[in-house]
Amino acid sequence: MSIKIKTIAKGQPGVVGGGEKKYYAVPVMGGKWNIEKLTSSIEKICTVSGANIRAVLYALVDVAVNGLEDGNIIRLGDPGSIRITLSSEGKARPEEVSAGCIRKSRIIFVPGSRIKKCSRRLHLRRTVSAGKYHA
Repeated sequence: MSIKIKTIAKGQPGVVGGGEKKYYAVPVMGGKWNIEKLTSSIEKICTVSGANIRAVLYALVDVAVNGLEDGNIIRLGDPGSIRITLSSEGKARPEEVSAGCIRKSRIIFVPGSRIKKCSRRLHLRRTVSAGKYHA
C-alpha cells in the first residue's frame, strides 16, 4: 500500500497577511478505522470473539485512565506507552512552584518500535486533482 500526499500552502507565523507562502506535503487520509473495523480485523486473525475484543479494548481505556490519574506511565508493550505531561509557568525559586503554576496537562502517546518502523517503510505517491499535481 502507498500513502497519497498532497500540497498545502502555509504562510509565515506572526506575519500580517501570512507573508511569503511555502508549500508542504501532507498525507491524504483514506478514511478512519473505528472500534468495529478494529474488532472485525482482530477477529479474523485470532480465536477471540468480537464481543470479547471490544470488552478488552474498553476495559483497557478504563484501566489506563485510572493508572494515568495515579501518576503512572502506561506501558503497552509493542503498541507503545501513554503518559501525562505538564506545561507550567517558570518560577525563580523551587518553593514558588505549586499546582497553581500548571497551565495545561496533555496525554502523550509514544509509539513502540514496530509502529515507529512503519513510518520508515511508507511508500508515498502524488495525487492529482482538478488537473493539478500535488506534491
